[in-house]
Formats: sequence, structure tokens, C-alpha cells
Amino acid sequence: MKKTVWDRISPVYDAFEKLFNREVFDAIGERAAEYVGPGDDVLECACGTGAISIHLAKKCRSLTATDMSLPMLAQCERKLKNCYNVRFRKADITALKVRDGRFDAVVAGNVIHLLDDPKAAVGELLRVCKPGGKVIIPTYISIFRKNHEGIAAKAIGAVGIEFKTEFDLESYRRFFTDLGFPDAEINVVNGRTSCAIAVITKK
Repeated sequence: MKKTVWDRISPVYDAFEKLFNREVFDAIGERAAEYVGPGDDVLECACGTGAISIHLAKKCRSLTATDMSLPMLAQCERKLKNCYNVRFRKADITALKVRDGRFDAVVAGNVIHLLDDPKAAVGELLRVCKPGGKVIIPTYISIFRKNHEGIAAKAIGAVGIEFKTEFDLESYRRFFTDLGFPDAEINVVNGRTSCAIAVITKK
């Protein structure tokens, strides 16, 4: 099976993030986990190496950590080896094989800007979330803005990572308004490449 870009970069992903954006990278998981309770069953899509997962696992009853890349999942499993409330699964964020309303909270960090149809992906996240539950979507913003250009942006392009949508804070807010969620809560973790954490409460 041909390796994807995510398979290839899985061993160095954390090191790259911490080299160029440590403050934000380390804070995203802590901030996302603030929306998770001790009785929650949580689904995380595109968990990657587990940077967010490690914080979620400490807060919730159970975590199902999923990713399309098996090498990324392996990295995540190693990072969470002492967390006994976690299951690891290969899964496609755009076609989750999960019944409607299965989870109390659903998290998808730094992935929707990579998708051909991010609106459909958000719809899928909402589908598997219980009424009253939270859909939590951290996303890097303005990574190629003029004052952010440089070695990090060049390195991202060099390894073959393609951003299908480039959000800034205004367009990220508009994205959720257009989806019918004008009251989505959006908090920003500021840094070299900032991250906007959107939170939708499913009605």
C-alpha cells in the first residue's frame, strides 16, 4: 500500500510542530479538553500523534481516537500507552461508521482545512454527536498570511501537505455562520501560527 504524506511524516510530526509552533501546539489540547466532562464518551477524528488526545483522555470517561493514517495512530497509541480508557481505530472523518448521536463530544483538530468538503465533514461530526453535546473543531488560521511566511510554510509545502481552505478568524466565523451556527463559540490560541477553536453545541 502506498504511503500517504501523513504516514511519512508521522515520526517527526511532533518535533516539527514544537520547533515552529510549540506554544500553540501544546495549548490546543488543554483548551479543547475544557469542553469535555468526566462522564463523557468522546470521539476524536484525525487524532494524528495524539497531541490533543492525551488531554482528552485525562478528562473523559472514554475516548475513541481515530485517524486515516495507521502510522499516526501508532504514534498516538504510544503516547497514550498509560491511558486505559482509549480505543484506537482507523476511520474516515467524512464517512464515520458510527450510529447517530453516539458520542457526548466529538473533536476534530486541525483537519477541516485539509478536506475537499469541510462542510460535509462538519455535518458528519454533528451527526454522531448527541443532542446537547459538543462538537469541538480547532483549526490553524492564517498560516500563509504575509507575516507568517517563512521556513515553516515552505516546509509544509515541501512535504506535500495541501491546504484546501485557508482560514483567517473572520472567514472561520463566517464558515460556521454559513452552516447555520452563527452562535458557535470561537476561542483563539495565539502564537506564531494561531489556532481558532470552534465549539458547536448540538441542539
